[in-house]
Amino acid sequence: MKRSPLLHAELSHVIASMGHGDMLVIGDAGLPIPDGPRRIDLAVARGVPGISDVLKAVLSEMQVESALIAREALEPLPAGTLPAWCEGQLGVVPQVISHEELKRVSARAKAVVRTGECTPYANIILVAGVAF
Repeated sequence: MKRSPLLHAELSHVIASMGHGDMLVIGDAGLPIPDGPRRIDLAVARGVPGISDVLKAVLSEMQVESALIAREALEPLPAGTLPAWCEGQLGVVPQVISHEELKRVSARAKAVVRTGECTPYANIILVAGVAF
């Protein structure tokens, strides 16, 4: 059995197969998933699993160079604040783009992970870095 926090075999395999610049999307339950990327559906019920838990597990194995988040996810928050589901987890400051652009960029991702999150615009694109 693995020793790291991420136990989901398919998700762990995707991360292990990523190269520098490859993208992984972690999305809420309503994010449309384009035909191109691999779909990893973790959604069990409303809110299960939440995006924060999935993001934490993914970050335990993935070297992240940059991240993209939708402007709409930040609109109800004070300036310079990240949503609670990613606050303090990333290690990088996410680039802010429109939700429509996030959906377009998602089509180029290696995989899209669907969570049970039901918070509007709770979606993030992680761009793989290198560990050396």
